[in-house]
Amino acid sequence: MQLLDWIVLFGTLFCIVAYGTWKTRKNKGVKDFLGGGKDLNWFTIGLSVMATQASAITFLSAPGLGYESGLGFVQFYFGLPLAIVIICAFILPIYYKLNVYTAYEYLESRFDLRTRLLAASLFLIQRGLAAGLTIFAPAIILSTLLGWDLNFTNLFVGVLVIIYTVSGGSKAVSITQKWQMGVIMLGLVLAFILLLDRLGEYTNVPDALRMAGAVGRMQVIDLDFNLNQRYTVWSGLTGGFFLALSYFGTDQSQVQRYLSGKSLKESRLGLIFNALVKVPMQFFILFIGVLVFVFYLFVQPPVFFNKVALEDVYQTEYAPRLAQLQKKYDAEYQNLQKARSQYQEALSGKNLTAITITEKNFVKAVERDDALRQEVKALLKQSDANFKVKDTNYVFLTFVMDFLPVGVVGLIIALIFSAAMSSTSGELNALATTTSIDFYQRLVNPNTSGARQLRVSKWLTVFWGAVAIGFALVAKLFDNLIEMVNVLGSLFYGTILGIFIVAFFIKHIKARAIFWSALIAEACVLILHFAQVYQWPLFTRLKVEYLWYNVVGCLLVIFISFLLNTLKQSRNAPQN
Repeated sequence: MQLLDWIVLFGTLFCIVAYGTWKTRKNKGVKDFLGGGKDLNWFTIGLSVMATQASAITFLSAPGLGYESGLGFVQFYFGLPLAIVIICAFILPIYYKLNVYTAYEYLESRFDLRTRLLAASLFLIQRGLAAGLTIFAPAIILSTLLGWDLNFTNLFVGVLVIIYTVSGGSKAVSITQKWQMGVIMLGLVLAFILLLDRLGEYTNVPDALRMAGAVGRMQVIDLDFNLNQRYTVWSGLTGGFFLALSYFGTDQSQVQRYLSGKSLKESRLGLIFNALVKVPMQFFILFIGVLVFVFYLFVQPPVFFNKVALEDVYQTEYAPRLAQLQKKYDAEYQNLQKARSQYQEALSGKNLTAITITEKNFVKAVERDDALRQEVKALLKQSDANFKVKDTNYVFLTFVMDFLPVGVVGLIIALIFSAAMSSTSGELNALATTTSIDFYQRLVNPNTSGARQLRVSKWLTVFWGAVAIGFALVAKLFDNLIEMVNVLGSLFYGTILGIFIVAFFIKHIKARAIFWSALIAEACVLILHFAQVYQWPLFTRLKVEYLWYNVVGCLLVIFISFLLNTLKQSRNAPQN
């Protein structure tokens, strides 16, 4: 990075933090700190909801997914618009009617205290871990590519977030997120324009899309009903729907954002804004990755995008074999260039026979190129069993660092930091609010004054910030960050959603039944996941992708609670 990049980076971050701190400097009470003052308009709510969801992980991993496998990941979001419509129609009015700070307050009035605390605890566990991951994800990538110290990067992001979150609470989070989303969208659009410009040196957009489509990168829809297939229309419309319904309807990090609205109408509009924008935005991010793939058909990419890790392997006994594979990869890339050039010429000539023949040769060349990359990854895994061979997280930033102009690089890095800060601040604020309202105020000091609770809430924000930083400092890099965050959420969201669906819509089920059904359902989901991860003996043939965990957990809660409630009623029924 050059001097201008550093100026753009730190200038952007400083302005955002200073603005959020200054705008909320007069916030005095718990209502402002935890409830955001309840005076935000729909646009601020919409951007805040989106910023909390779209962490740095999205902008690091999603282009890499587009590069590696195309646009199919967008199916993950197909259930989101329907979920938001249901939340706006049925769930949001209940929250507004009860005038709650957290989603879990409602569960005590509907069931009992232990059900409220169980749901709140499940949220604290998964969101506390996720907060650490949203700090760690950009830190590990940036420290690797830029040579920064990993621990310093973790601390830098975490401390910045804590400063303005403690200073202004929920309102500071929402206000800063609006500007952070502005930086994010500016960076993405600028990167897209410059990528098209660089790509224009070699080909036109229609031919670029045709080349990407030939190797499956442009396929959006997969209608195959297969539980082993991670992203299909059916997994998106079912598992993605259940995940979105739970995330937007019961996760305090989201609930707190839209309950800060000045009215029910403003909150609804903010959520509908997300329903309309989220899928196109995710498609756009993946599409950038697809264009990066096409760009690297003309400019040779590294055989492994984590160059620092690759250099480390060159210092081991595996160096000769790695050098041999690199030489083979270089030669094969020249064959790919030849096949791509012939295909490109056929496209220009519009001869269908020539296009068909050259397209087949081009696809085979790409497949051989991919196979060599897999050989390299296998060798890297052989050199170290713990080596993380999934390098998609490094694809987009490698392109940025190598090919974008000075100043823009700093803006893109600011984009990554802004996304990390926006998501983490929303999570810390929600964690502090849940701990303060659902545990401290309810169990420790029900009669606490507003000033004391404000102090407690600020200290809880610092505490959860420290927990997130601590987790980030000890975390290991997962294969794909965006998938890992969604896996983590899917382990808990189905159970939480099941509790709320019963609470909202199945009024005859009582507290004891829902409490035990939630515990049983959560245990089943965890067993389902870890049995596959560690290949437990009785589960060796089982393969269920993580999106379906949301369906399984939710339906188990509903079914088991119905069963337990029915059994209890039958036992209590008078005998003739």
